[in-house]
Amino acid sequence: MKEVHMSESVLSRFPVMLVTGYSGSGKTTLIERLVSRLGEDGLTVAVIKHDTHGLHVDRPGKDSDRFFQAGATVIAHGPNEAFFRVPPARAWDLQTAALHLLRSHDIVLVEGHKQTPIEAKIWLRSDADEPPPPEASDAVMDLSRSAPRFEQVYQYLRPWIEQQWRKTPVRAGFLIGGHSSRMGRPKHLLSYGTETWAERIAFTVSKHVDSVVVLGAGELPSSLNDLQRLSDAPEWTGPLAGMRAAMRWDPLATWIFVACDMPLVSGEAVEWLLGQRAPGRWAVLPRRDGTGQVEPLFACYDYRAGTIIEHIARPKDIASWPHAFLPPIPRELQNAWDNFNTRQEAAAIS
Repeated sequence: MKEVHMSESVLSRFPVMLVTGYSGSGKTTLIERLVSRLGEDGLTVAVIKHDTHGLHVDRPGKDSDRFFQAGATVIAHGPNEAFFRVPPARAWDLQTAALHLLRSHDIVLVEGHKQTPIEAKIWLRSDADEPPPPEASDAVMDLSRSAPRFEQVYQYLRPWIEQQWRKTPVRAGFLIGGHSSRMGRPKHLLSYGTETWAERIAFTVSKHVDSVVVLGAGELPSSLNDLQRLSDAPEWTGPLAGMRAAMRWDPLATWIFVACDMPLVSGEAVEWLLGQRAPGRWAVLPRRDGTGQVEPLFACYDYRAGTIIEHIARPKDIASWPHAFLPPIPRELQNAWDNFNTRQEAAAIS
């Protein structure tokens, strides 16, 4: 992997930690223990190893090695494992590799790259007790061989992962549609007091997120014309078309998706939903107390859910995903998840 110097600002908002030190300092042993413990905590961990001496991951003469020597990028997989081998001309730098792995992992641990400026860098001293060199002087921890390294790093790591998780920008995707035959007009243009449903939902949610993005075609009140707007993904219909468009447009954001027929959305419900996020929970789909019905809209999707969003047929299918969290909605907030589909239902709240 290429050693590339970069601005700290790029990776420092993500859960990427560097474990550095000279050869023989115990980097591999520490990372191995951290991977095992974080896995027990329910987190998915990736490791990037930087080796200035060169790597040998295949056997000369094997088919996969012959493909690689001919210049191909090679993925070889068997029943128990797989590997991905990239020629030097197409090798990823640390930033590219880490961001790719974070799309499907909670944290990336890096062995090496001591010259990379980043917030979470650990320096391990070897038996010679060498202090960090100038390029690693920004290490947040400088640990001797005799220190209880695993305990100290793990205690630092857990709250830090949570902190990094919260740095992800949160966007709200407001899903709108066209004409509703049952309502006689687009639902989002129906009135709730002095506002349209669209205005009420957008203004309520906007106070709790970094931005609101309108997903889909249709007329909007003039008060919402300045909002970012995305067309549906062309190969699909329904809510997934808008959800896919949003997660393709900003694939490193957390998304709250809310439908246009949910005018009772409240700020308290948004805050409760955001409060359910945690490392290891890549989608938060609220569950109605009593019925157990899962609500895939007015739900929260971490950017790590982007891949599965591309492969499911219906939003509710994500409920069976191992990384989905299905918390019961507090009774006092349940009406925020009510949707209204007939004129009679709409009249009851207008």
